[in-house]
Amino acid sequence: MTRSTPLMLLLAATFSTTALPAAQAQTPSGSHRAAADTAPVLVTLAQWQQTQRDAARYPLFAKEQARSEARVRAMMKTGIDVPVPKDKGGGYTHEQHKRNYQAIQAAGALYRLTGNPDYARFARDLLLGYAKLYPGLGAHPQGRGQIPGRLFWQTLNDSVWLVSAVQGYDAIRDTLSEQDRRTIDDNVFRPMAEFLAGTPENFDKIHNHATWAVAASGMTGYVLRDPVLVDKALNGSRRDGSAGFLKQVDQLFSPDGYYEEGPYYQRYALAPFILFANAVERNEPQRGIFKRRDGVLLKAVDALVQSSHGGYFFPINDAILDKGLDTEELVAGIDIAYANTGDDRLLSIAKAQKRVLLSPEGLRVAAALAAGKATPYDFRPMVLRDGPDGREGALVILRMNGEDGQALVMKNTKQGMGHGHLDKLNWLFYDNGQRVVTDYGAARFLNIEAKAGGIYLPENNTWARQTIAHNTLVVNEQSHFGGDWKKGQPLSPTPLLFAVTDDTQIASARMDKAYDGVSFTRTQALLAHPSLGQPVVLDLLRVEGKAPARYDLPLHFNGHIMEVGFTAQSAVTTRPVLGKANGYQHVWVDAASEPTTDARHLTWLLDGRFYTYRFASTAPSRALIGESGANDPSFNLRREPLLLQRVDGQATTTFYGVLEPHGQYDGTAETVRGANSRIDRLSHYRGDDADVLVLDLAGGAQVALGVAHDPRAAGTHEVRGGGHTWRWDGGWKRFDSANEKAAK
Repeated sequence: MTRSTPLMLLLAATFSTTALPAAQAQTPSGSHRAAADTAPVLVTLAQWQQTQRDAARYPLFAKEQARSEARVRAMMKTGIDVPVPKDKGGGYTHEQHKRNYQAIQAAGALYRLTGNPDYARFARDLLLGYAKLYPGLGAHPQGRGQIPGRLFWQTLNDSVWLVSAVQGYDAIRDTLSEQDRRTIDDNVFRPMAEFLAGTPENFDKIHNHATWAVAASGMTGYVLRDPVLVDKALNGSRRDGSAGFLKQVDQLFSPDGYYEEGPYYQRYALAPFILFANAVERNEPQRGIFKRRDGVLLKAVDALVQSSHGGYFFPINDAILDKGLDTEELVAGIDIAYANTGDDRLLSIAKAQKRVLLSPEGLRVAAALAAGKATPYDFRPMVLRDGPDGREGALVILRMNGEDGQALVMKNTKQGMGHGHLDKLNWLFYDNGQRVVTDYGAARFLNIEAKAGGIYLPENNTWARQTIAHNTLVVNEQSHFGGDWKKGQPLSPTPLLFAVTDDTQIASARMDKAYDGVSFTRTQALLAHPSLGQPVVLDLLRVEGKAPARYDLPLHFNGHIMEVGFTAQSAVTTRPVLGKANGYQHVWVDAASEPTTDARHLTWLLDGRFYTYRFASTAPSRALIGESGANDPSFNLRREPLLLQRVDGQATTTFYGVLEPHGQYDGTAETVRGANSRIDRLSHYRGDDADVLVLDLAGGAQVALGVAHDPRAAGTHEVRGGGHTWRWDGGWKRFDSANEKAAK
């Protein structure tokens, strides 16, 4: 992970251990402060000096500094360019203002690290350019939303600019003449902060946009010695605690550190949370911000790392697939968390990132890595509770065979606000370093001007957010909650079971009210056995409705189909579309079977490994093979395959399946082994209050998994079928036998 990350520099200036307490600051007025009021408060002079002395001792830090110097020197050679804003995301003026805030922060940090006044002069000249531009700006000509930005088309980007630039300004402010300092204070930083704080409809939200806004205003308040601005940032525009940073910390994270909007937005929001928290800690350590809610901000760093596989975050909700552990926001999070905890596991993530902050914290990480202190990070099966009290569903992660092994992700979380997708009890599966059972994520090409300036595309609403685009139940071709996220926001799944043993990991949850009169319960297990090459996924989905309905269960997978293990009629001359609305209009149907209750299978190949999915239902179901991309005139959607099981005219049914990784294909050596499934048969039996799934394995072994309808209830369960009887106490039990007869 070696991605170039300009935010490395924009983060650096917040990291120190002491600063001028805000409580000692004076209320701003038309007059300006004495020299003592211009010293850096986000990193002290003594800390900059110590970092400068030690920087060359540690190769990772020295390399980061050299990379930053090369980038800033190139901009200095190009000259000052502060254009009048006119472009939407991805356009020239948008990108230039991004480059400028990165350069302002970088130049400030480099001035402190090198003592070279050229860097301070360059940051000053850029800021004086903004002092001429900003006072005359109104709403951005391409403005989005109710509150357009001024430098950028949305206020969010203005907040990011201010968070970044104020750090560079803090580093050089004491080098400026009184006139230049007054000009920049009064024409750039104070009006920008007041613009953000003066728009409560954005500033007072409990949302990542507001987190950026309060961080920007609060950090500016510390630098300008403005306690009122800091108080607004911490407690909301009314300064009564009903909004603001502290309220966001309390509401947006669960007790486990899971962020309500999911890992992708947890990654994005981590930067302002960590940046401003550090500014608060430096200026008002008595608040104990990193101890708030049992250290939830530090837990958030761990939760975000755990919400990844193969270096990439789980792409649930409005996620872009290529964001991972090397993002600049998480580099900041790792460095801060290590400085606060000394947890050497974090160093293994920093080592893989190959980046550190140009800060005291970054220097500490670089020194620890040079001393060989890194220990492996323990990616483990876990439940990340959702909701501020931890009672609104959960993200469940089942893992076997370590960091690069298998990961089963169950999205049993709450809605995730406006960035949440309509996909309760959705799942993803990773194996062999690949996304095998996939989630589309967002229909968006970030900051690519040709694709609507990088905003969410129309297909984000018509496809990516709709339930059919995910691996969960669809009723009557309607999305969960009628496609209304606000209706879904207060409703979350009920966790029923989570258990881990050496060879079985299992979890279960129930969802009510996603559809009127329909309840569905999903149990999934990651199961290992000596007769299987890799752990397999068992899936059991019980649907209970009050009236006959159409039940669809899609599976979105990654790979090339090798074998269709059922009779299906292909659409070779026409390519019909699955439906007319709610995402169905975006699916081409390539083949379809007749209804049956018999188990069927589909095998595909992905990166040299085969995957066989065996599936069936208790009511007759059709199997359809399709692909996304229909009704997409602007070619905004990726073409991805899916398998759809369809049950018509039933009130109650049960879907069940097993996904098996197996074999190897080496195209270079032209060798194939294990291309055939090691599972001979999948069976399902139902009792009064429990189900049993049975796998007959090649070689004669049999594995059965019993699951109670309500795993939380005590008592004995019994299921009979196929000449066998399975009996157990508790929510679940696994039964293994060496021959075709199961334990009785």
